[in-house]
Amino acid sequence: MPKPHQDWTTHKCIVLRATFGYENFRPGQETIVDSLLAGRNVLAVMPTGSGKSLCYQVPALIKGGLAIVVSPLVALMHDQVAALRLAGVAAETINSSASRDDNIAVWRRVAEGSVRILYLAPERLMTERMIAALQNLNVTLIAVDEAHCISQWGASFRPEYDSLRTLREAFPGVPIGAFTATADEATRRDITRKLFGGSADLFVAGFDRPNIKLTVEAKSNTRRQLLAFLEDHPGESGILYALYRTSAEKIAAFLVGKAIAPFPIMQA
Repeated sequence: MPKPHQDWTTHKCIVLRATFGYENFRPGQETIVDSLLAGRNVLAVMPTGSGKSLCYQVPALIKGGLAIVVSPLVALMHDQVAALRLAGVAAETINSSASRDDNIAVWRRVAEGSVRILYLAPERLMTERMIAALQNLNVTLIAVDEAHCISQWGASFRPEYDSLRTLREAFPGVPIGAFTATADEATRRDITRKLFGGSADLFVAGFDRPNIKLTVEAKSNTRRQLLAFLEDHPGESGILYALYRTSAEKIAAFLVGKAIAPFPIMQA
């Protein structure tokens, strides 16, 4: 694959257009792509919906070999893989929702070099066996999604994110891109220190989500306030969060009793 910078410009535009169907990069994307293509580590803070995945998918296809994407959610991995396959990209995921036989079949395709982008959860990636197996392959890029989980508060939720700090020693010379929509200055410093040893190209595109409005109201009567809110938003859908499952179940029962459509209760 082309390495000189003058070839990147042509090739990345071809990949962007032919594979993903876009004529131009969104603001901030191209500089991140260029840094990863140049072999530099990147920490990118970009709002949800700004196209973070394209920032590592394009260089992954240009660099060739195997790109590893670390993602915390099985559903997200499946969505990404499905979208890439529709675009003609050989993408796979190995995860706990698949059978052992299916995961073995995927790994065989990875080992024979027919997979370009492999999605793994940190728990699946950060085992001695998986790291050793990947070290025998031509890994050319590593992307870490939801990179804020590397920082202190996040690592307590997903401890394996903290162990990602060993990736730069396990794969020396392989550029690592860390992507998140949520990282203040202290979190960015922590990610840079842990994942990159203190040095990385930093891109902060902002946190503004013009399609999201945040308001805060003092709680006085939860059920009355909830009904008033729903009356102001007829026919709309939304997500209601509760601290405890029992609280969610009680609110769900209350809303069903008020002839408001029932909804599934999901536990984080």
